[in-house]
Amino acid sequence: MPRRRWGIALLLGFGVLVNYFDRVNLSVSRDALEASFGMSAVMFGYLSSAYNWTYAALQLPSGLLLDRFGVRRIGIFSTMVWSIASFGAAISSGIGSLFGARLLLGIGEAPTFPGNSKATGYWFPKDERSLATAVFDAAAKLSPAIGIPVLGVVLLHFGWRWNFAVTGLISVLYFALFYAFYRNPSEDTSLTAAEREFIARGGAQPEDRVRADKGAPLLHLLRQRRVWGLTLGSASYNYCFYLLLSWLPTYLSDAHHIDLLHSALYTSVPWIIAAALDLAVGGWLVDALIQRGRDSVRVRQVVLIGGTALGLGIFGAGNAQSAATALFWISVSIGGLSAASPVCWSIPSLIAPRESVGTLGGILNFGNQLAGIAAPVATGYVVQATHSFFWAFAAAGGFLLVGIGGYIFLLGDMEPVPEPALT
Repeated sequence: MPRRRWGIALLLGFGVLVNYFDRVNLSVSRDALEASFGMSAVMFGYLSSAYNWTYAALQLPSGLLLDRFGVRRIGIFSTMVWSIASFGAAISSGIGSLFGARLLLGIGEAPTFPGNSKATGYWFPKDERSLATAVFDAAAKLSPAIGIPVLGVVLLHFGWRWNFAVTGLISVLYFALFYAFYRNPSEDTSLTAAEREFIARGGAQPEDRVRADKGAPLLHLLRQRRVWGLTLGSASYNYCFYLLLSWLPTYLSDAHHIDLLHSALYTSVPWIIAAALDLAVGGWLVDALIQRGRDSVRVRQVVLIGGTALGLGIFGAGNAQSAATALFWISVSIGGLSAASPVCWSIPSLIAPRESVGTLGGILNFGNQLAGIAAPVATGYVVQATHSFFWAFAAAGGFLLVGIGGYIFLLGDMEPVPEPALT
């Protein structure tokens, strides 16, 4: 069987890798930005979350636009915008212009995850969906593992502006690749008839132009308890994720007295473990068990709920007395959450009505980004008030308990959302 579909998965994964280079370059540059512009821990928390403000605000609109106009057209426009934003950050003259660049970055990257979820729904049969999703989801964890040490070296040798310029150049490369290669299956002339039949027979989301032209049923989706359970659980994961993404280098430096270079290197360890478990457990293992005849709902429930429960290791990090102990518990936490993440992101393409995957992905990521906004800001306030990360990590663990409840009692059996009536 030809494997054109896996080339599409790798392309989408590269896009997410670039997205997250754009996100970690700010945390790596914190001390340099403080020296250049002067900022408190609270100000850095706000700057870290600025990207999420526009990113969150545009999740629902971007989901609707994806369902109406398609992955390719929206993807080309969004990639162009985030490339401009990266270069804009590199030439910022103060905190105000840097804020503006981060807000523009959020606008450009808003359609990425809903668009990728919609694309994998078109391109992959159901029993390959978890691994396909893990390819792009793992890139979000691999990016800090690669980006933090590499950008840390760039920062030390060339200054913080080159951190942003380098990500801008990589963004332009992705724009060229996406423009050249991405098409939906119905439009891709390189897709063979055999692979097209294999994808369709395996339960891929059908392309339905009539349904797309009618518009995605946002209110219909918002009335579904499964949608709320999925969103609540995912938001609790994203709160932990953004706390660590924004503050882990600073936590290791302030709480365990590790210098900038070693902090950047040590930070990569949990992210490498996270990327590996994302692919191996949330992707390969889930699909392998389903292909071997295990109950698909039960497999996804065990990984989704069990992985999120392992995220409670964040409590251990709050009590850690050494850098090694802290890295162990952080690795347990982000590793478990990362195993659950691709299962979570595969669910929209499994339960959404036709031509509604983008909208459901937008709802899901809107909740994620509200949590992403709250995490760095709340952590900044807590750290400034207590001079400790204990209560910041404890709050993340409490939110995870709420998210686990959402998965168990609201998402439940993951039955498909009923098709709304065409009007």
